[in-house]
Amino acid sequence: MAVTRANARLIRFVIFAVVLIGCGYLLTKGSTYEPPQVKQQQGVGASKLQQQQQQQQQQQTPPQAGAPPSKAQQQQQQQQLQKPAAQQPPPAKANTPGTQSTDDLKYTPKNMGPVAKAFLGEDKQTPQYIPQKNIDPATYTPNDKIKAAFVGLARNQDLNGFLASIKTIEQRFNNKFHYDWVFLNEVEFSEEFKTTISNAVSGEAKFGLIPAEHWSYPEWIDQEKAALVREDMRDRKIIYGDSASYRHMCRFESGFFWRQDILKDYEYYWRVDPDVKLFCDIDYDVFKWMKDNDKQYSFTISLPEYKETIPTLWQTTKEFIDKNPNYLAQNNMMNWLSDDGGKTYNGCHFWSNFEIASLDFWRSDAYKAYFEYLDKAGGFFYERWGDAPVHSIAAALFLPKEKIHFFEDIGYFHVPFNNCPVDDRIRQERNCDCLPKDDFTWKAYSCTTKYYKVNNYKRQKNWEKFT
Repeated sequence: MAVTRANARLIRFVIFAVVLIGCGYLLTKGSTYEPPQVKQQQGVGASKLQQQQQQQQQQQTPPQAGAPPSKAQQQQQQQQLQKPAAQQPPPAKANTPGTQSTDDLKYTPKNMGPVAKAFLGEDKQTPQYIPQKNIDPATYTPNDKIKAAFVGLARNQDLNGFLASIKTIEQRFNNKFHYDWVFLNEVEFSEEFKTTISNAVSGEAKFGLIPAEHWSYPEWIDQEKAALVREDMRDRKIIYGDSASYRHMCRFESGFFWRQDILKDYEYYWRVDPDVKLFCDIDYDVFKWMKDNDKQYSFTISLPEYKETIPTLWQTTKEFIDKNPNYLAQNNMMNWLSDDGGKTYNGCHFWSNFEIASLDFWRSDAYKAYFEYLDKAGGFFYERWGDAPVHSIAAALFLPKEKIHFFEDIGYFHVPFNNCPVDDRIRQERNCDCLPKDDFTWKAYSCTTKYYKVNNYKRQKNWEKFT
């Protein structure tokens, strides 16, 4: 009986131990049972959270530097760029879910046009994209070309320098469009020059002889006084200060190149100097784009002029404006030329060894009257007025500022300055072979920073790294 009781107690103890172990297990692992409704709601909540996280990751992940847009993205960009201003959606705000980053300017496909510019909003951060008429490569044909040509003022000894310029321009642009080349000289071109140039260009090469009256002293110039000025400038070591031929060149480029008979049938021109270089591909018809968008003047580099060469140019300009106030354009760029409301000239000018512009602007009544007034004043010979400040002052005063275009994506070199896109994506997409550290655009001495300020334009991505 004692054994039986002992066995019974042992059995009860074992059973009790098993129950305790089972309860401990349940307490540590938890129950796997959930009501069906609760399980379903938690599943939906998890799914939404994952979607939100994925959306946030997509919104916060910047596009890869240099990654070209897809064909669908290009089409979407093109449609957006060509919408009139009234149809543009409101600018995207930073960090708003589902919107494009405000730091990412619209990258126009390189076979349609230049990179789109944008105004800065009231907050000075939000870009408001400016509509532009881009070229549709699917419908563009050679019949769409406009009447335009490259124009070079050349001497026979400049042959090799112009061959270098022709090579880079043909490779980067003109082998796709075959625009004409026009060369002008105050003496006859040699047969070697004409034959070699004709074989190097893809369009037709034309050669013009400058009339003597366009490359000589006008009758009202005191040549002895002019010679004394050159002597004084030589002593003061002013660049080209003692050169008579340089003065004839500046006067010709200011007032006569556009009068040449050989150019009378052309609407637009691209000025070319010896030994220049293009850094980036231009896969759209730049002349047609200029005309379609009513751009009258364009540049790649701007900087201040040497004050010693133009001591009375601004005063003479103000006298002309006082007598002809009707020639001033509404919404002009006076505040790019002057820091004090027009009292003085800050020297800013477009570097005219590169300019793509409308010949009709130089043929206009305003410009012709302006040049003739300057010419009678004698500053081309009694000082050393350059064609660059003359062209720049005229364009900035007689044109609305929206008709003046800065090409930030062509890439250009003329000793000693470079224009090189500082945006990595632009350089990659447009096949540029330049170094952004060499770019002059955002340097302290450049006037292009002022151009962006007075137009309230958004600057190119990465500009702050190359000031």
